[in-house]
Parts: sequence; structure tokens; C-alpha cells
Amino acid sequence: MISADDYVLQLVQRQGLVTPDIVAQTCADLSAAGVAGDALPTAALDRLVADGRLAWQDATDALAADLLMETVDLNEVKPPREVLELVGRELAERYRVLPLQFNGSELETAIADPLDTDSLDELSRILKTTLSYRLATPEALKEAITRFYANEEEGGAGQSLYAQIEKGGGGDGLLSLPAGGDVKPDDAPIIRYVNLLITEAIKRRASDIHLEPLEKRFRVRYRIDGVLHEIENPPKRLQASIISRLKLMAEVSLAEKRIPQDGRIQVKAGGKDIDLRVSVLPTVYGESIVMRILDKEGLRLGLPELGFFSDDQAAFQNIVTAADGIFLVTGPTGSGKSTTLYAALNYINKPDRKIITVEDPVEYQMLGINQVQVRREVGMTFSAALRSMLRQAPNIIMIGEIRDLETAEIAVNASLTGHMVFSTLHTNDAPSAVTRLVDIGVKPFLVSASLRGALAQRLVRRICPNCAQPYSPTPKELASIGITGDEAENASFMKGAGCPKCNNIGYKGRRGIFEMFIVGEELQSMIYSGATLVEIRRKCRELGMRSMREDGIRKIAAGVTTIEEVLNATVSIIE
Repeated sequence: MISADDYVLQLVQRQGLVTPDIVAQTCADLSAAGVAGDALPTAALDRLVADGRLAWQDATDALAADLLMETVDLNEVKPPREVLELVGRELAERYRVLPLQFNGSELETAIADPLDTDSLDELSRILKTTLSYRLATPEALKEAITRFYANEEEGGAGQSLYAQIEKGGGGDGLLSLPAGGDVKPDDAPIIRYVNLLITEAIKRRASDIHLEPLEKRFRVRYRIDGVLHEIENPPKRLQASIISRLKLMAEVSLAEKRIPQDGRIQVKAGGKDIDLRVSVLPTVYGESIVMRILDKEGLRLGLPELGFFSDDQAAFQNIVTAADGIFLVTGPTGSGKSTTLYAALNYINKPDRKIITVEDPVEYQMLGINQVQVRREVGMTFSAALRSMLRQAPNIIMIGEIRDLETAEIAVNASLTGHMVFSTLHTNDAPSAVTRLVDIGVKPFLVSASLRGALAQRLVRRICPNCAQPYSPTPKELASIGITGDEAENASFMKGAGCPKCNNIGYKGRRGIFEMFIVGEELQSMIYSGATLVEIRRKCRELGMRSMREDGIRKIAAGVTTIEEVLNATVSIIE
């Protein structure tokens, strides 16, 4: 395949811009000087231009005429700042393009090498938009990229911003985050900042990174153990560059700023593969980005790590090892339902059992388990996946969430034909799982026949074991959770003083507090006969079911968490 420079070299001879004798002599001189064959056309063009025998503009005009393209004088254009930010300096230099204008569906660019179609097609895929091209000379293009991206006052958006970060940004402290991962000293400052932002979040055990454009500032927060912590904010003027960099990494459209977008970033930190699920949401003051951090290799929880005491753990093990039936984990978003189900699957994952899951999305990859990703855009819904899964003869099925009657009916039928089914529901407590299934449309007699139990849970922060100290609650605090003086004497109340290992917060990690609902014969009869939620809950209490508040009190007394955490996560049950 002929190279672009070889094509131009032949073209300028055909057009009479330079004689074949001069080209031949130039190539001979370069070959004698040791220039290799592949590099010869490029070197020959450079030598002809340097010797004044050929003008780049003449060669570019000839190429444009031959390819029926338009040329552009880059001294006469002034690309808008927002158009420059669509591409960014990194891509502009890598693919040797300068964005000129964007009409909403097509990005007009200046290029010097129209024959490098592979690179241009790759750039179009990255930007997720159609590109049109106008030709410019190589030297003019290189100078224009440097000029427009270096001079913010003339409409550029790149180099001056990077330079401000490198110089410390007037005390903004953007590079105060410790270096890590694959960050190199010579990387562009915005790239380094984004890499360090992610590295620091992983180091601090954050579950989410929130970047939120506000009216006069660009707020950045980490969610650590369920609580948002604001870190030093970058200057508002860097907002567009940082968001563009993250959208580029997530492989979502840089040009689209009107609708929400979802993407994914894969990074390696500390030798582990980390997935970041990226959500981009247009707001009044710019695009808000939230990145959910998923350690694909980090979920190896045993049941004790969930926060079970020995009695609840024994009951949980009995349910999840049952031969058939449905077991539900309930709670609001972010209460750790998926983690509990993954731990259960990890516990029962044996070579003699076939386990299939259908999830939206697949958050963690587990060895020995067949995991199916829901894709609604192609018709791969929960119900469609479930129907196909049953033909795979599994022993155990895990459904990410029961959301509708069709999914619920398939799950119930699977449980009644010898399968153990795990899933989640959004309810406030465990007995409410019964009424939720009935509300969806499942007949009460099917619920009573298939439901083995439900586990409601919330997450509370765990006192940092490194800085935990004995603590004496006030009588008012004890009264708020219903602990009497006699009970307090046998308790081990603790609080975290704050240390470097917990970032001086006093908490490190989270543990679950649970409400275990086990369906026995009496409850089966009540569900079959259509008992109300109040009646079911009253019977559960008579049979010894502890509420989440009561389980939390046990964990307070054991020095696992604090009174404030349990009060914030649970409600008092009025008998």
C-alpha cells in the first residue's frame, strides 16, 4: 500500500511542481546519508521544502485538487472554545487534526494527511460523531494546534489550563493527591489530575466519585462507607477539560451534552482490575459525572464479614442451602443487597452445582458461576434471560431484581420445579416481601408455597478497630435506643478516636444489620389465607424475629458500631 508522502511525492512530479530529476537526486543524497527506504518519501518532501524547491502550500493545493477536497487557511479561522474542548489537545496532537466547527451532527476538522483513513476512522469512533475534512499544510496544522490550545484568550482550552495545574493553580492544590498507578511525570496535567483523582478514591476505599458542576464552583466528592466527603475542588475554569477527559476515557460521545450517557472505564490499581461505571447527566451548570468503583476481584466475602452474629448466620446458611424455593434480600438502593447475594453464592458455589445469574449490570465476576448481562436494547430482559436459563438445567438461579409480574412468575415457577432462586426486592422490612410479591400480581398460594425466607438489611459504619476506645453513652443516648441501665453494664460501648488508617473519621468499613424472616408452617398458612402485613409481622415477632433496630442494638453493645449509626439507619418498631 502506497504511503501518503509517497503519493504526494509522485503527485507533485505529475503536476510539474518539481522535476523528476530533482526528486531523484534528492532521494539519492538522502539514501547516501543513511535514510531508510520507508522514511525516504517523508524525508525527501522535507528536504525539497527546506531547499526552497517546493512549497507546502502548493503540494497541499495539488493534493486537494486531486482528491476533490477543500483547503483551509488556518490563519483565517478561529475555532470556538467549546469546539476545541470536544477534541482536546491530546487527541488533536495524536491524530493531527484541528476541530473547526460543529453543527450538532458533524464535526468539521482541518487535517494534513487525508490518506491516513485508519486514524481518522478511529477518531470518529472515539468522538462518536461524523467528521468532515479540509486540508491544511502540515506545518500550519502543527502551529495552529499549538496556538489554539495554548492561548486561552484566543479561544483555546488546553495548554494554559494544564500550565496552571503544573504551577499549582494559585494554591488550588490539585496535585496534592499522592501519585500512583500508571501516572508518568510527563503526562498532560489534566490527564494526571484525573488519574490521581481515581487513584486516591481507590486508596481511600471510596465506592463513588461525584463531580458536580455548581454555579460558581466545580465540586468533587468521594463516597466512603456510605457518606459523601468533599475534597479540594478544582477551579471552575477546568470543569470542561476534566469532564471531557472522563467522557473520553468512558468512551461516550464528547459531542453529546443534551442527554444522559452511560459508559465504563477499566483501570489497573495495585495489581487489581478496577471497573468504573460512569454516569453522565446534563445539569443547569454543566454535565455531572458519577463514577461507581467496582473491584472485580475484591468481592470474596465470607458470611461473617457481612456482619452476621452466629445465630443469624446459622439461619442464613440453612435457607441458602435449601434444595428449592425463593430467598429474597430486601432494602433500599445502596443497602448492600447485591453484596449479600454474592456472598451467599460464594458460600454455596461447589463443583456439583450449576449456578446462573442474570444481572443488570454484572458488578462482580465470580469464578465457577455463569453470569448473564441484561441488555434491554436487544430484548435481553430479566424475563427473557430467565426463560432461556431454565433450559440450561441450573441448580441455583440468582435474579438481580424482581421488578414485574412476568419475572416474578418465572421465578416462582422455577422455585416450584426444583430450583433455588435468589433475588432482591425494594421493601422497608423483611415481612413486606410477601405483600410486595402479592402487589406485583403473584397469587398468595404461590407465595406461600415458594417463599423460604427474606432478609431485610441496612448498612452501618463499623468503628475503626485501630483507634476504637471505650465509651460511656449518656442516659439520653441509652434511652434513644431502649437500653436499660442493667443492660448497659454488660455492654462494650466503643467509639473511634480517629487515626491515619481511617482518615481521622473514626469509622472504617461497613457491616450489615439484619431482619431475618423465615417462612415456617404457621406463616405459610397465614400467607395462603391472605393475612395482612400487620398480622404477619405480629406473628413473626411472636416466633422470635428481631427487627433491624434490635440487631443494631446488639452490634452497639458488642462495640461494632455506634448509637448514631443505628439510629440513622433504622426505625423503631411500635408493637
